[in-house]
Parts: sequence; C-alpha cells; structure tokens
Amino acid sequence: MRRALAPAAALALLAGCSDQPPAPKPVETDIPEELARTAPPRAATDEAGLGTPMAQRVATLGLLNKRNNLSQDITLKPGESRRVGDVIVRLSACERTAPWEMPGETGAFVQVLVRDTASDDDNRWLKIFSGWLFKRSPSLNVVEHPVYDVWVKDCAMSFPGEEAPVATPTGRASGAPAPAASPAPVPSPSPTAEAADSTEA
Repeated sequence: MRRALAPAAALALLAGCSDQPPAPKPVETDIPEELARTAPPRAATDEAGLGTPMAQRVATLGLLNKRNNLSQDITLKPGESRRVGDVIVRLSACERTAPWEMPGETGAFVQVLVRDTASDDDNRWLKIFSGWLFKRSPSLNVVEHPVYDVWVKDCAMSFPGEEAPVATPTGRASGAPAPAASPAPVPSPSPTAEAADSTEA
C-alpha cells in the first residue's frame, strides 16, 4: 500500500511545482537627486534643420531586463530621464531621416546608467553606455551589459508637408489649393437651328 502511495505523492508534488508565480512587472522609481540635477549632454544636432524642433520630439525606447525577461517601452523627450529599478535611461536627442531620403533611419542619442550593486554605496551609478542607437542598424552601436538592453523604437517628429490637413467649414483642407473650375459646356446646336441654316444655304 505504501509503495502505491509513494508515486502518487511524488506526482502531486511535481504538479504543485509546475505552477509558476505571476511574472513581476517593472517598477519605475525616483532618480537620485545628484543624478537628477545633472542634465544629459546635448548631442550635436542641426538646430536650423528641417522638421520638428528638438525639444518637441518624442522618442520611444525599448528596455529589457534579461534576468526576468521583462521588457517595456519608455517614452522620453530630449533632456528627460527615467529610472526603472537599477537602471536609468536618459535621452539627449532623437532623429529620423526625411521621408524623401533613402534609406530611412531612426536614431536616438541615449545614456544608460546602472546602479553598482557590488558597492556598499547605494548611490553609486555606473555609466554603461553613451551614444547613438539606430533602429535599422542596431549593430552599429550596442548597449553591452549582461542584464540590461536598450534600443530605439521610434522618434515622433514631422517634416514640412507631413502635417495632417485641417478641415475648414467648406470641407476643403486649409492650405489646399482650390479645385480648378471646369470649363463651361459648349451648347450644341438644336435640330431646328440646323434646319434653318440648311434652308438659307
């Protein structure tokens, strides 16, 4: 009887072990004061260039924690920083090529800081990356860290001609040229007029 119960108990124990706890979610926390006071460096950009001014652009970055396989999107404007657990991501600039330029590319100048867990000082942060990241060419510049990975997903900006048209009360988009007036139809001669012409001849 005991021999028959032992395998059943082992199976029940294994079934209980297969239940995995729900995956934790990444938690955003406050940035330490000494790091919050230091603004990220401004990347060299052409302020007189085309498109949305740099301060109004919005970058979407992906952040992955390789230990627990948790990833999340981080949305930042140039000059902003975000802390998630033991990592801080800063954005200095984001850029994308104009729609008439080929091939298209999206990039962001990013800094990544990681808390030094080996140190006794909880406020010691190590800068593990500072530079441009590219969406279509990720191998050009890579965040090399055993735990964290950061990549570019988008840079929200527009160029002249890309703005959405605004509808006016007439139903025409503002700034759109008025439709060309169609020429007035030429009246065709009536059959009685043709008959009168033929009798005169």
